Amino acid sequence: MNKKISGIQAIQLPGSIFHLLYRYPVFFILVFAGFFAMACEGDYRRMAKGSLSEVIVVMDSTRWNGPVGEVVREVFSHEMMTLPRPENRYDLRFMDLRTNRDLDFAKNHRNTIFVGPIDEDSNVGAFIRAVMSDEIQERIRDGRNFAFPLHDRWYRDQWTLFLSAESEEMLAQKIMQNRRSLLNQLDQIERERWIREVYRRGEQKQLSEEMMERHGFQIRVQHDYRMGVDTTGFLTMRRFLPDNDRWIWIAYKEGFEGLGDINREWIHAVRDSLNRQYIRGTREESYVTTDHQRLIEMRDIQVNGRPALELRGTWRMSGDAMGGPFLNYVIFDEHQDRIYLMEFGQFAPRYPKRRFLNQFEAIAHTFETDESANQVSEAEADPAHQAGEGR
Repeated sequence: MNKKISGIQAIQLPGSIFHLLYRYPVFFILVFAGFFAMACEGDYRRMAKGSLSEVIVVMDSTRWNGPVGEVVREVFSHEMMTLPRPENRYDLRFMDLRTNRDLDFAKNHRNTIFVGPIDEDSNVGAFIRAVMSDEIQERIRDGRNFAFPLHDRWYRDQWTLFLSAESEEMLAQKIMQNRRSLLNQLDQIERERWIREVYRRGEQKQLSEEMMERHGFQIRVQHDYRMGVDTTGFLTMRRFLPDNDRWIWIAYKEGFEGLGDINREWIHAVRDSLNRQYIRGTREESYVTTDHQRLIEMRDIQVNGRPALELRGTWRMSGDAMGGPFLNYVIFDEHQDRIYLMEFGQFAPRYPKRRFLNQFEAIAHTFETDESANQVSEAEADPAHQAGEGR
């Protein structure tokens, strides 16, 4: 009934089709040719359903509050403590498989995780075995594999993850040991979706092109951000609404060889200096500064293949009772020998913040640079290049 991983599923045509093929051979040759040509160009299946940041977790109900259920919550739904009020990383929805309708719902969803021991005597266990080949089942039982991410298995824009092991204890241990890589997989898929969502209503391509021409870098600019300061080595953009104020600033400096000498103290010193100068409040002498009394997280990442540091925390307004989340990136570009600092901030006390931080992250990962700039200057300075000009 279900195609197994590593297996092949045959397709049968109804008998009446053969009669039509016999009577109208040329017509059907053209139809099938057109069909296969379209199939080669793209996937025409329906889109998966479900909201952004929502994950269906399919488990036997007896295990929801057990070791595996607790670990799944900790990995995929931990509270983000760097926001003004903690919010879950993802919204998990646990469900069991009691009917075919339950299975159809799970298979239809955008993000679905099937979790259970490989030999579990339950509908979930039976389904996991049904989609796994005998070879894969043996690899699960002997501990060689436990996680199987699949993309667009039943619908388009779908991420499905099967997690299984010999026992419940072993499965919980493996999930915890690999929590970072498991979460990174989902984060990457969701980031691509957020990029599509952010620019769904349009973008300002001309503004991005002007950034590249003036500064040697660009990000994709959402449709209603407005340029503010634009000077040597620094620029700001703002998307102002009375109850949801958002801003972006980007600074850069040449002469770096990497991120090796960059630490948290240096980053905060530069951030606070720039925020004090450019991100100011309505009251005299009020400005944005880092709230060091709250948690600030920093981690190594990649932004479009470039080494980067990501900082998440909260800001406060010096001289005023205001605050909100910030998301900061420090990016090294080896083609320009530049360090970029890119910061996103928000003041929206009425709204939850997670979705806006997801939007900021999506925008940040559209960052690109003019990789030809230093390559041209280095080529012109090369003695072999100069010798070639004199021939």
